[in-house]
Order: sequence, then structure tokens, then C-alpha cells
Amino acid sequence: MWPEATPVSAEEWRLDALCAETDPEAFFPEKGGSTRDAKKVCTGCPVRAQCLEFALANDERFGIWGGLSERERRRLRVQRNDSISA
Repeated sequence: MWPEATPVSAEEWRLDALCAETDPEAFFPEKGGSTRDAKKVCTGCPVRAQCLEFALANDERFGIWGGLSERERRRLRVQRNDSISA
């Protein structure tokens, strides 16, 4: 289970995001393309949790955010909703 990140005002977390230093196309692969390189960058990112929370809060449907693909974020959202309703 992912811990929820502390909210950061005005998306200041983006200033520390490692993805800003890499090719953005890696984070938005073609359908069926590899997400490995993007996820590797996310692994060492100091703002990974904030990035993921941003994607979940804004219903980002494309790309790798916080180290998770669209499908993985959808699964996490369902898990969180199930735990809230339980």
C-alpha cells in the first residue's frame, strides 16, 4: 500500500522531480511500449509520492506518474476506495 504524501502547495514538488531532467517521451510511451525506463527514474525520485497523489487527484489517464502506469493507478484507486468503504 502506498502512503499518502503530504500536500505541497502550488505543485512545488515538480521542481524536485527527476523526470524534468529526462526525456518526457519515456513517461508517455506508445500503446504497448515499455514503461521500464520511466519507472526506473521514478524509483529514485524524491517526490514520487507527491507525483502519484497529483495524478490520482487530477485523474491523469495517460503516462507514468509516481512510478505507476494508468492501469496501476486505476488499481490503486479501487483499492483505496475499497478500504475507505470497508
